[in-house]
Amino acid sequence: MLRKLTLLSLLAGTALTAATPAAAQDSDAIAAEIAAMRAKIESLEAKVKELEGAKAAVVPSWKGALQFSDKDKGWSFKPRGRLQYDVAHVGSPDGVSDPGLGFSNELRRARLGVEGTIPGGFGYKFELDFADNEVEITDAILTYDATDSLGLTIGQHNGFQSLEELTSSRFTSFIERAAFTDAFNFERRVGFSANYSAGDLLLQGGVFTDNIDQLSDSGDGTGLGDENNSVGADLRAVYAPKLGSTQLHLGGSAHWRDTGDTVDNGVTTRYRQRPFVHTSNSRFLATPALAVEDEMHYGLEAALIQGPFHAAGEVHWLKADRIGSDPSANFFGGYAEVGYYLTGETRGYKGGTFDRTKVLSPVGEGGFGAVQLNLRYDHADLSDNGIIGGKQSGYEASLIWIPQDYVRFLLNYARLSYDDAAIAAAGGDRDYGIDVIAARAQIDF
Repeated sequence: MLRKLTLLSLLAGTALTAATPAAAQDSDAIAAEIAAMRAKIESLEAKVKELEGAKAAVVPSWKGALQFSDKDKGWSFKPRGRLQYDVAHVGSPDGVSDPGLGFSNELRRARLGVEGTIPGGFGYKFELDFADNEVEITDAILTYDATDSLGLTIGQHNGFQSLEELTSSRFTSFIERAAFTDAFNFERRVGFSANYSAGDLLLQGGVFTDNIDQLSDSGDGTGLGDENNSVGADLRAVYAPKLGSTQLHLGGSAHWRDTGDTVDNGVTTRYRQRPFVHTSNSRFLATPALAVEDEMHYGLEAALIQGPFHAAGEVHWLKADRIGSDPSANFFGGYAEVGYYLTGETRGYKGGTFDRTKVLSPVGEGGFGAVQLNLRYDHADLSDNGIIGGKQSGYEASLIWIPQDYVRFLLNYARLSYDDAAIAAAGGDRDYGIDVIAARAQIDF
């Protein structure tokens, strides 16, 4: 028995001794395989983190519209647009049967575009307007941030004429801007400009040619040549300190423009304005066609925002130097307004202009939205030195409902009083008044 146990022990020891090298080899192989798998997993984890980081950098966000951005690399892209539909009724003086009077409606603006940034401090904005069943370029610009304070812009964009003109139509307190802005032919033009901001000070200036539509072949004039040769310059300065909770705005601007008018090709200039609604083509305020060599005009602007209350006003003078021996004409325009949010909001302000209002209790979140009431006096005088363009005094009121930040409804009433109106009433009367009622539905993004 003892002999058998001894033999079994010897056989088992021999077997174990013989198996040890094979087991060690298998263990080393398994360890190597595990190490290789661990390395692959770590590599995959690194790639996943890299992809997640890249994905996070361009994940779309929402700020009025879907936008994409990669802040690390400097790229961004955002669609933009607005839709404004207007209805209006313009009163008719006795004896006047102008087709532009009475009820009218139109798609005032239907814009669609894009904006964004490009690495290196560059940016862009391009926008088209499809109103009136026509396609018109409104903005087409390339920007460059030279420093944190200095920005440069080239392309089709607004000059620097006034607070009212530079405030977007999305944020104005009335359906149409003050009379002098259209009467004095303020519009976007192709040019090069600079904006410099330092603390409460903003300086803006630029040189401009014509509106981009007039630079196209279809914009050539009577001689089918290049009559679109106007050139001008704008300067504007704004001081906008914040005194406690009160936002102040004080500004001034100066402008010069060579119109490019010549007697030979019949290019002429007119100063005129619609009756506070764009749906009507009637002009009670209008000069005859004038051959204007150049224009000089100056403006002063002031505004105040204190909680739900705001006040704003501007005055503007234009001197039109006519070709030949005809005397120069001096025209004037201006307005003063006050407004109040009945629901407690504050009118937005940014970069020297009025901006979007932030609704405190939006519709869809249990609130009613923002309600604002505005009153304005507007005056324009287009008569001087034998030129009879008329005088217009406008007394306006507007009620605005903003259910949420990107939707607005406006209701306007205006009483317009004319002296020497361009349209004669019964018996040749040119001194009379009319009533205008208008409404707008608007959405933007």
